[in-house]
This record gives sequence, structure tokens and C-alpha cells, in this order.
Amino acid sequence: MAVSSHHVVLFPYMAKGHTIPLLQFARLLLLHHREQPTITVFTTPKNQSFISDFLSDTPEINVISLPFPENISGIPPGVESTDKLPSMSLYVPFTRATKLLQPFFEETLKNLPKVSFMVSDGFLWWISESAAKFKIPRLVFFGWNSYSSAVSIAALKHRPEIDSQTEPVTLSDFPWIKVKKYDFNVSDDPKQSAPAEELFMDQIMSADTSQGLIVNSFYELESPFVDYYNSSDRPKSWCVGPLCLVDPPKPHRAKPAWIHWLDRKREEGRPVLYVAFGSQEEISNKQLKELALGLEDSKVNFLWVTKNDVGEIIGQGFKDGVSENGMIVRDWVDQWEILSHESVKGFLSHCGWNSAQESICVGVPLLAWPMMAEQPLNAKMVVEEIKVGLRVETEDGSVKGFVTREELSGKVQELMEGETSKTLKTNVREYSKMAKAALVQGTGSSWKNLDLLLEKLCKST
Repeated sequence: MAVSSHHVVLFPYMAKGHTIPLLQFARLLLLHHREQPTITVFTTPKNQSFISDFLSDTPEINVISLPFPENISGIPPGVESTDKLPSMSLYVPFTRATKLLQPFFEETLKNLPKVSFMVSDGFLWWISESAAKFKIPRLVFFGWNSYSSAVSIAALKHRPEIDSQTEPVTLSDFPWIKVKKYDFNVSDDPKQSAPAEELFMDQIMSADTSQGLIVNSFYELESPFVDYYNSSDRPKSWCVGPLCLVDPPKPHRAKPAWIHWLDRKREEGRPVLYVAFGSQEEISNKQLKELALGLEDSKVNFLWVTKNDVGEIIGQGFKDGVSENGMIVRDWVDQWEILSHESVKGFLSHCGWNSAQESICVGVPLLAWPMMAEQPLNAKMVVEEIKVGLRVETEDGSVKGFVTREELSGKVQELMEGETSKTLKTNVREYSKMAKAALVQGTGSSWKNLDLLLEKLCKST
């Protein structure tokens, strides 16, 4: 089906973990058709260079910047993405402020070629009004998987029973799954939880008026949960991933120091644990010290990517002490390049969905340490459902609780060298094969899903 006459608008939320998959979806749209659609991506001035750099291999994609609102209470001047926020407690006012982009967005839409459909981030709830005003079919992207959506919906039926933070409750719709309040990372502070819940409800209600949900996953990974979600009267969920697999090979360049280090570990036959918690990590100095000591105690080789100055927080002695078996990097890294390296055999991660799925795609088992949002549910899926990882446990069982050096050291050793690791590696390799098969042209489940979705959308325009 040729869609050369079609024009697609994408509007990602201002967070790297939300932006990157939508840019990858743009690439998938271009790959999917011989006669390529016109694609326009909306963003703000301080996010434009990142997006343009990411899409440097696809100059045919247009990028339009809208002026980000100024003088937002609590938000420092010049902050236009969540990774620049002083604290994620500012997520709600930051996200609410994006509605001030709406008049600029609508004015620009008036002057663009006719839009066939748009894909907007679900966090930008107000775009539903713009889409309705211009009669443009709209798809929504949230960045989470079908498991977390389905389990959350099933848990709502048991909400009165899930009042204990640590007492597990069986879900009648998924009788093999037990959940507790902590799995949903609900704040006990009403000053924080009420505005966040109100925003979330606006986002969900907006999504319910859409033509469907784009999900960065593949059917074979979580089929019971895709089917459960799609058995309701909600807009249909379409698995079109893993979107990380559509990125082109990186151009040849000088190897950074950490890749040289990984090469050396490969030559020495020493497996490496990759440690990274995303761009929005908020870890106390006390916890950072415990993490460092746990890694040191484990005696495994590790590559730790962090925005924190570990030497300043923990002391130069730690860095010197682990200089042979550990490397700490504070620069931006290509995570896919690291995970794909032959020496990397485990990933200690916050279990954000992009990171978890990348690890699955390259066949690297996970040690899940969830910290916020739907990450606890991603960790449950990784550990209990598809069995490709282990879970780091906090002292009190809460998401924000303290993790001891002994817990970390023990779980790291189990992931990298224990008996359990053999099963995890076998399982993750199988899912890695399925992930690649899902995007095979003409036969893959995600490829065929995109066929059906575009046929539906292009018939209506």
C-alpha cells in the first residue's frame, strides 16, 4: 500500500525515554513504505538539536520547534525536558505547562499540508482537543508495555483490597499474579499524589478518545496482556516494536574509552555487568555509596554509567580500588552499543521499558532495581512473567527503600555467575530471537500490525 500522499505528525513528550521511541517509529514508517510519507516532528527549541542529531540519517523528516512557555512556577528558566528538572517532583507542573504550547501547535497545523494522522505522547493530553478541532485521527503513545497496562486495569477491580503496602493480593483476571500497593508506586503524600492522579486521569481520558495506542513491544513477549487489553471497549492497542531494532548501524567513529575497556575485558575473558539507571535517576549519596560497596564486594567486572560524581561522593579511594575490574563513566553513552558488546553479560537497570526491552533484544539478562513510575511492574514482568532477570529487594519492600551492599553483591553474583543465570540466559536469548522475528518485513507480527493499522487509518483519510 503506497502512502506517498500521506502526511504524519508526531509530537513526543519532552523526555528522552519518550522521544526516542517515537523517532524510531518515524524511521519504521519510512522503512515500511516504498513511497514514503511526509513526516513532521514537533518539539521545543532546546530539544531540537537532540532530535535533529538523532534523525541525521533521515533528513526528509521535518522538525518544527514551538516556543516553550516561560516563567512556570517552580521550573528553572530554560528547562524544556524532564532530565533537566532539579527533581521529578516537578513532573506535574512541568507537564501541565506543556498545554501552553497548544495555540502555537494549532497555528502551525493550519499552515501545514493536510495531516493524515498524528501520533502524540499520551502525557500531552491536550493534543486530543487540537486533533478534534482539525478532524485529524490521533494515535497515542505512552512508552509503557501491555503488561503494566493490563495489570493496572485488573488491579483497579481490587483497589479496596490493595490497601497494604506489602500484603500481596491475587488478581482474579490473572490468577497467577499477585500484586501489592508498592507495585504501583503510589505516593502516600496527598499533596503530591492528588495532582499526579488528576493529571493521570486527564491523560487516560484523552487516550480513550484516540484511534488507538502505539505500543513499543511485540505480541509474542506479552500476548495474554495484549489480548486482555484489546478485549475491552478501549481504543485498540497495536504492538509495533521493538522500535530499537529499526535504528541503522552507527557510522564508524573513534571508539570511546569505555568501548576500548570492554574490548580488553572481552580479550581477558571477563564478563562485564553494565550498570545504568536512566537520565532521571534520583539516588541519595548514602545509597550511591552502598551501591559502590556492593559492586566492589561482588568482585565482578562492571561498567557504571552515572551522572553523579562518584569519586567526590564516595572518595577517590573507591575508584582507585576498583580501577582494574570497574569503570565509571559520566559522559553520554550509546547504551545499545554497550549492551550489544560481547563482554556485557548482565544489566543492573532501573527497568525503564526502553532499557529493559533493549536488554531483551540483545539477549542480556537483567537485574531489576525499579525506582519510579511503572518500573516496579516492568520488574515484575521481567522476573516473574518472562523470567529473564532477578529483582533487587529493598530493606522495607518499598520502591524508594534502601538497598544494602549485601543484597546488591549477592544478586549481582547470582546474575553473573550463579546457577539461576543459566536459565535466565537461555530465556532471554529465546525472546531476543522472537524480537527480531517480530519486525521481519511481511511476516513479523509487529510488521503486520503496522500494515493493518495504516490500512485502517489511511482508509479514513
